[in-house]
Amino acid sequence: MTQPPRRPRRRSATRSVTLSDVAAAAGVSAQTVSRVVREPDSVSDETRARVEAAISATGYVPNMAASNLASNRSRTVAVLVPQINASVFADTVHAFSTALAPHGYQIFVGTTEYRPEHEEEVLRSFLGRRPDGVLIVGTRHTPGTLGLLRAAGVPVVETWGWSDDPVDLLVGFSHADASAALVAHLVERGRRRITFAGRHSSGDPRAAERLDGYTRAVRELLDADPRTVDAGPEPVTMDTGVALLDLALERYPDSDAVMFSSDVFAAGALQACVRRGIDVPGRVALTGFGDFELARHLVPSLTTVAVPNSRIGELAAELLMARMRRTAVDAPHRDVGFEIVARESS
Repeated sequence: MTQPPRRPRRRSATRSVTLSDVAAAAGVSAQTVSRVVREPDSVSDETRARVEAAISATGYVPNMAASNLASNRSRTVAVLVPQINASVFADTVHAFSTALAPHGYQIFVGTTEYRPEHEEEVLRSFLGRRPDGVLIVGTRHTPGTLGLLRAAGVPVVETWGWSDDPVDLLVGFSHADASAALVAHLVERGRRRITFAGRHSSGDPRAAERLDGYTRAVRELLDADPRTVDAGPEPVTMDTGVALLDLALERYPDSDAVMFSSDVFAAGALQACVRRGIDVPGRVALTGFGDFELARHLVPSLTTVAVPNSRIGELAAELLMARMRRTAVDAPHRDVGFEIVARESS
């Protein structure tokens, strides 16, 4: 009995697109497609564009799990920041991610909420996912965190601080020096009774460093005892800034300047002064830290400390990429500096 002709097999709707499918669509070898996926900079722009167009057209999704097992690399970088909703850190993370993306790296971000013990927990969880590198905000860590970072066996870049003994790579600046420079600015403007307002006991070592710089400068430049008010565990909000202003003027009613440890605090205080008819800077000068976008739009505009937030992310990515590629790093510790931005509030 004659068998009917077999119909050609149709591709299963559930079969995933393969590397070979993309190669055929792009008119290149499967090895070239693999290189575009893993090392996009290793092929010409024309070839990369053709392969990327084929990937888009076919809906191909690389099997990164298999690639990671073969290469012992995850193509991911862990990022630990205190908060993601604070624009200074968001700018750094965005610049860092943007600089890594062309090299095939993705980031996963965890927030520590200014709690050193939580930083250790988040880091331990992330290291279990085997990242190829770590970016962490700050240079002061618990012994447990330091142990994890040093035992991880991957490059680590600390940011947004300064240390004489960094874990590995470092991109940052001295918060103490920045705060001292802000005191010097106020003294030059004739201020003699300067109060520091911020969170000193909240687990934020950078705020503590700013307080140290303020204390040192007040003693050296004014030969005076420091005046401080502490927000404690209160959140970094404009409402907390108003509470800090009230506390500063209640405890030190003759204050002729109040230095806030954050632009957010200073903005809340400045708006409260406008509502209450308190002359700024006539009655009291106000300053912040961070140069958030709102600082220049306030009325009066806010004197503050500007830090190259995005540049920190770009440099961190540059150093980390070099380490992950096992190439030499001539200057592993980069001081990005700071700038006193004098505006109307001082």
